[in-house]
Amino acid sequence: MENVYVIADNIVSPLGSTAAENFAAVRQGHSAIRLHDNTALSPSPFYAALMAPGQLEGWSAAAGLQGYTKFEQLLILSVKDALAQTYIDLTAGRTAFIVSTTKGNIELLEQQPDHPPLPQMELFATARKVAGFFNFTATPLVVSNACISGLMAILMGKRLIASGAYDHAVVAGADVITQFVLSGFQSFQAVSNEPCRPFDAARKGVTLGEGAATVILSREQALAPAGAVLVKAGSISNDANHISGPSRTGAELGMAMRQAMLNSNLTPDDIGFVAAHGTATLYNDEMEAKAVHLAGLQEAPVNSFKGYYGHTLGAAGLIEAIIGNHALQAGLIIPTKGFEELGVSMPVKVNRILTEQPAQHYLKTVSGFGGCNAALVLSKA
Repeated sequence: MENVYVIADNIVSPLGSTAAENFAAVRQGHSAIRLHDNTALSPSPFYAALMAPGQLEGWSAAAGLQGYTKFEQLLILSVKDALAQTYIDLTAGRTAFIVSTTKGNIELLEQQPDHPPLPQMELFATARKVAGFFNFTATPLVVSNACISGLMAILMGKRLIASGAYDHAVVAGADVITQFVLSGFQSFQAVSNEPCRPFDAARKGVTLGEGAATVILSREQALAPAGAVLVKAGSISNDANHISGPSRTGAELGMAMRQAMLNSNLTPDDIGFVAAHGTATLYNDEMEAKAVHLAGLQEAPVNSFKGYYGHTLGAAGLIEAIIGNHALQAGLIIPTKGFEELGVSMPVKVNRILTEQPAQHYLKTVSGFGGCNAALVLSKA
């Protein structure tokens, strides 16, 4: 199997505008989740990980991005910083540009409710606009498959490079929290009235977040920094259980996890930790615990990063894979913020404290509405 390297990365979130700033904040135990009283988003106070007033505006003004939407600013800032870390030719048609998102420019629906600019709200139109900003010549690709979008986009980039269609891939994802998005989750009674507590016995639901992230993938080892991470095999499944509720058995996510390890020529004993989806909803965490057992990973440390970022939707798989990559490189297992007492029926080793534990490989998992699941192995080069 040809190696595909992560040669650059970025996270733009309330915790910082670079991957290094974000990892340092997470390593120190900082969370972006705050109580917000914003009637433009919700009639009652709610917890979320939102950009602070003026935070994104300051970064965007410095980059000359006035006139772009919040979603577009997040994407452009993230891609811009990642591209600054390496050199790849965007104009020769050999660099793919992949955008992952669940809602894109949905904010425009609320800003112009009487005459919503539907063409601007089309996901491909936004991807093409951002691609034009950077002078990509390859036609952009959009991945919008609920909350597995970010990880699925990484896997798509890896497979496109492995197929020979491209030499590099810029994979970027973003989502913003709007009244439309928040009210949708509130209608399911799925939003916690406190910061989320993944896998905990007292968990009360999800906390939402916003942000963007980018990874740049390449087949060229010469472009890879020292200690680079390899994107190994991944797998996608669908349990077809319910439009919003996950499988009750975990079998389909477990199958994806086993397949990802098998196609990476690894066994469960090779996996240093599992970076789980861990949304802190009753059903998701229960399903994931069962999947961990079905994949034979019940002895592996498990963590969730939702307590730091909330659920960032189409950016989640990217943000969390980048944090997982940095933890792998640092020989650390990040604690699951908010977790105190195990609250799932199958015992899993949820990590509670920052742990020094070198590893060669880890497994990232995500799940989403419509029954979709994805798992991806990432390894030290």
